[in-house]
Amino acid sequence: MFTMPYPAKLTREGITRAAHILLDQGGPDALAMRPLADALGVRPGSLYRHFDSRDALLGELAEHAADALRLDLGAAAGTLGPRDALNAVAQAYLDFARTRPHTYDLLMTPRPGQAPGIKTSAGKHLWNALLTHVGALTGNPDDTGHAVAYWTFLHGAASLQRSGLYGASGPQGGLDIGLNAILDRMARAAQA
Repeated sequence: MFTMPYPAKLTREGITRAAHILLDQGGPDALAMRPLADALGVRPGSLYRHFDSRDALLGELAEHAADALRLDLGAAAGTLGPRDALNAVAQAYLDFARTRPHTYDLLMTPRPGQAPGIKTSAGKHLWNALLTHVGALTGNPDDTGHAVAYWTFLHGAASLQRSGLYGASGPQGGLDIGLNAILDRMARAAQA
């Protein structure tokens, strides 16, 4: 029985990189195995040596998205004080959602039969990073309530921004007002 060797250049990492490009260009619906194989110059069947299904590939992309967002947030926070770090994290979060909308959607939207990217191990690391930043301001390292409020605000702002519902005039300073209200509440919790 003769079998064709699969291209040595084809790696899981290479497939993932090419899939990210297709995802960023056209969203999850544009990410099918045939166009991905075409982009890589291989036959679609070659991809299944590395990923047993499209859903497995999307799951890996969600893991990468959670890691990428976590790294962006960590870089934004840097060595800033707690409140300034949370302001910088908010900006980085909104920038990620704006500049990588399809990747953000993949991370935040559950698909049938698959946990959303936020429930992956990388997603849990992302949650823990947010919890750490919030806890640094509130003084409670496990301050789930404030972390959920902060994340809910960011996700809501990202969704409204991306949908265009702010209109041509934008949020009119409303993002700063809302974020400062949440951060003020966190600071008061630290004093209590």
